[in-house]
Amino acid sequence: MTPVSRIRPPRTVPATLPGALYRAGDVRALERLAIEAGGIPGIELMERAGLESWRVLRERWPAARRVAVVAGPGNNGGDGFVVARLAAGEGLSVSVGLIGDPARLAGDARTAYRRMPEGVAHPAPLDEVVPRGTGAGVDVIVDALFGTGLAREVSGPAAEAVRRINASPAPVLALDVPSGIHADTGRALGQAVRAAVTPTFIGLKQGLFTREGRGCAGEIVYRDLGVPGRVFARVEPSARRVAFEDRAGSLGPRPGDAHKGRFGHVLVVGGDHGFAGAARLAAEAAGRTGAGLVSVATRREHVAALVASRPELMVHGVESPGALDPLLDRASVVAVGPGLGRGGWGRALLERAAGSGRPLVVDADAITLLAQGAVAWPCAAKRAVVHTPHPGEAGRVLGEPAGALESDRFSAARALAAAHDGTWLLKGAGTIVAERAAIPHVCEGGNPGMASGGMGDVLTGVVAALLAQGCSGFDAAVTGACLHAAAGDAAARDGERGMFASDVIAALRPLADRL
Repeated sequence: MTPVSRIRPPRTVPATLPGALYRAGDVRALERLAIEAGGIPGIELMERAGLESWRVLRERWPAARRVAVVAGPGNNGGDGFVVARLAAGEGLSVSVGLIGDPARLAGDARTAYRRMPEGVAHPAPLDEVVPRGTGAGVDVIVDALFGTGLAREVSGPAAEAVRRINASPAPVLALDVPSGIHADTGRALGQAVRAAVTPTFIGLKQGLFTREGRGCAGEIVYRDLGVPGRVFARVEPSARRVAFEDRAGSLGPRPGDAHKGRFGHVLVVGGDHGFAGAARLAAEAAGRTGAGLVSVATRREHVAALVASRPELMVHGVESPGALDPLLDRASVVAVGPGLGRGGWGRALLERAAGSGRPLVVDADAITLLAQGAVAWPCAAKRAVVHTPHPGEAGRVLGEPAGALESDRFSAARALAAAHDGTWLLKGAGTIVAERAAIPHVCEGGNPGMASGGMGDVLTGVVAALLAQGCSGFDAAVTGACLHAAAGDAAARDGERGMFASDVIAALRPLADRL
């Protein structure tokens, strides 16, 4: 029999997914409330999770005839036992590989294990369940090793199971969370299962939407398992998922008597010697996102080239901070940082921009200069200030290595917002937007093709243009991140490898028109 294709579909997040995201502890609280206040026995929740998982398997792989369930000793394994029983009941060939001793199973997982038919209830050795090599073996692998509680590195027999699953040509259905992914941070704990589809239950886990969690989850399917709404009302989400479709219509159509003065004047400050491209990318992105006017303050040597390449921009050679003042007077929003440099010229212009009282988007070298104490942090008490750091820049602000910060991006975003006023947009796989008084938002969208130079400059221009058109700092950051990601996904239709930031700019205009 020809094995089911291992080719994984692109990451799919249906519009039917809820916006609320939860930490693992929050989901356990929801489950406990469902049992205690909702009157749903734990074994019933397990049965529902297994049934929904089985339905997803049949919908995605209707031709599958051989199913392998790789289970752990906890409740995630119990969900897998239910899937195994249902598959066997429909006549499929089912094998179960249990990591651990069946005699040590407890609670609902033990009950689910005992409900499997006799031929399935005796786990086979792992090398029989998931054979090595490229042979057919099975049509679908069900990953039921670990649930949401995993917080240590995967090792021993479990690590070998993950390696075998990932080496198999069969597609993987991961139950709740791909094994090896930290449910709160999205970090791979040493190694993690790469799934084609992940049905997740009761509450969406925030780790599925950032870091390695994004790449390992594949298509996400959500099932609330019939938990009553009153249960969800008692547990506050830890974050919110947001996609471009959620922001569509936020600006509304332009009136028939519109003129350029109604849509703001963005001033991009940057482009030190040799870095004119960064300022140009930010300025053009601002124009393509709908700013009425866009000016650039840059080194004099760059003026001719920028005007020749994009005549719609008003480009000014600025060699001293005093020359920036008349441009600041005319601007409604200032984007400072793209190609700014960290020398005396950049420090002087940043200080002038920060003290202008204008709404700000602060990026790149400007963030580093602020983190170094070269310029005082801009006050966000009476104006919007949006910071858009990548992990390295964020690490300088918090005094931590980028790697340590990336280990928990949600906590890092909250720490940035606690350290300095304004809105913080932490770029990366699963961009997170945070403010002191707001629940963090994680942007759904984007792709690995956007890991190239200039993408952050484009985002700076996008956010500045939304500020210029009347968005608050938080809304400009959230909408801008989603618009930028959607444009990146549109550009990636021609391929991810080799994608330029200017390709994303080219995709902005039709998407911005939907805001």
